[in-house]
Amino acid sequence: MCGIVGYIGHRKAYDVLVQGLHRLEYRGYDSAGVALVKDNGSLQVYKSKGKVADLEAKTKGYDLTGSIGIAHTRWATHGEPSDVNAHPQVAQSGNIALVHNGTIENYAVLKKALMQHSYTFRSETDTEVLVQLIDYIKTSNHCELPDAVTEALKQVEGAYAIAVVEKGNPDLLIAARKSSPLVIGMGKDEMFIASDATPIVGYTDKVIYLKDNEIAEIRRPSGLKIQSIEDGKPSKLNIQTLKLSVEQLEKGGYDTFMQKEIFEQPHTLRDCIRGRITADGEQVVLSGVLDNREKFLNARRMVIVACGTSWHAALIGKRIIQELCSLPVEVEYASEFRYGCPQISDKDIVVAVSQSGETADTLAAIQLAKSKGAFVYGICNVVGASIPRNTYSGTYIHVGPEIGVASTKAFTGQVTVLTLLALCMGQVRGTVQKERVREITQAMLAMPETIKQVLELAPAIHELSKTFTYARNFLYLGRGYNYPTALEGALKLKEISYVHAEGYPAAEMKHGPIALIDQEMPTVVIAPDDSLHDKIVSNIQQVKSRGGSVIAIATKGDVSIKQLADYCLEIPEVPECLTPIVASVPLQLLAYHIAVLKGKDVDQPRNLAKSVTVE
Repeated sequence: MCGIVGYIGHRKAYDVLVQGLHRLEYRGYDSAGVALVKDNGSLQVYKSKGKVADLEAKTKGYDLTGSIGIAHTRWATHGEPSDVNAHPQVAQSGNIALVHNGTIENYAVLKKALMQHSYTFRSETDTEVLVQLIDYIKTSNHCELPDAVTEALKQVEGAYAIAVVEKGNPDLLIAARKSSPLVIGMGKDEMFIASDATPIVGYTDKVIYLKDNEIAEIRRPSGLKIQSIEDGKPSKLNIQTLKLSVEQLEKGGYDTFMQKEIFEQPHTLRDCIRGRITADGEQVVLSGVLDNREKFLNARRMVIVACGTSWHAALIGKRIIQELCSLPVEVEYASEFRYGCPQISDKDIVVAVSQSGETADTLAAIQLAKSKGAFVYGICNVVGASIPRNTYSGTYIHVGPEIGVASTKAFTGQVTVLTLLALCMGQVRGTVQKERVREITQAMLAMPETIKQVLELAPAIHELSKTFTYARNFLYLGRGYNYPTALEGALKLKEISYVHAEGYPAAEMKHGPIALIDQEMPTVVIAPDDSLHDKIVSNIQQVKSRGGSVIAIATKGDVSIKQLADYCLEIPEVPECLTPIVASVPLQLLAYHIAVLKGKDVDQPRNLAKSVTVE
């Protein structure tokens, strides 16, 4: 959820912080704020409801000097979006400012105790409780800020990534994390902190990913010290090199990040596949599987945990893994997994799927699975994120930073990696024939060109969208591999256009949703020429017989679908297991164009954030 940035160095901190907030705004855009410690030690805080641009407008004309500061862009949890609830939150004394991503679960108990010591509260946030607690401990114990922060965090229950600055101390920046991401950038005579690496790109490529229960003390001129919150033991500084560029974080001539990311998919899928299929197409090479061959060979069952779009990708992965590996697969919402008494053992493989690698529910599911002895495998996009650092092995999808809140290229990347996983496992387990492997891999190697062909539908989809801009409800239908595609298509429309849409297995339409079909509710049907083609033709006929209009995604040359549907978008023929990748692209474009025509902000849809780091 929320994004935090911190800077200490030789530059004007405000400029660095605001640029960082713009890059993190996909994590939340309910409010924004900055705290600066001036060279004379004074602490200045500026906050505004709304987006980072609103903060910039509010601070125009103010003295924004100072070379140390912290900043925040908020996705509201405790307390509605407002100037008062915006971060940074400041202690009653006015001496300490703090920004926070996460949730303090025992804030009510702590707040009650602090009120008994004459502390008053202005905001509704759990964050204000934490900064007041730090202030109380520092004042009561007459200790330094790092000691006060450490002691306060020992009393906190929940998740946090925080950054703290202090009045009168222009040479000290404190950061700490537990179950929320935080990265430190190490430049020449300057340091950065951020929720992810994007604000750091362009300044330095050297970073340290803070671990759970670690606190970082950054001082001028002595530098960086990281230690355990629990026992104070110093931590080894594991400096890594970033592989991100500024160009990847810009729109590159497109109107929106979402549009750019849709059209990047030929390139991103090429990167996703690169080096993982041999030149002859006969072998799939995933080191995460091959290095743990015995685990995959002897597995009794696989459980895939995920949330949102990643959950839809997991449903597709389930189908192809069961087909190619003769292994039972279950798919669970990560948010429900640990509350359902899961029967997990050391014979199970648990696969965690996440774009960001920081999803709180998925991380919690990983910890539970590990505690029960399961082998845990991660599928993630963001290098160095918490999920790859907390799983035993895994595979990156390598589609580059996804800034649009509604996932597009990450979804097709996840489905691609899950397909590669199924093929590699099938080869290890001896359950898939060489001819079948070659059929799928050849189509995967050709997928970038295939998606280029699909993207040529964009002008037609734009025109089609004009017809349905003002529809209030949509039904999405698919069967087999494309039932999850229907779910994903409906989710995209809901996320960015705020139009109610539901995805269903096409045959289930008869068991309730058919009652909703009329001339006012269009039905989108994913109907490639696959093993269930005749079945879905019947489902289309059922919609048409009740006066419903049909938008069909069909294989090129499919006359039967074209004759039935009111509108037909034709996609190239690919093996059945790959149709979700190809069919999802026109659904992304349909949602995109309807949202744009409705005047919606597709990159920052209301109430949403890119990375859900709270329960």
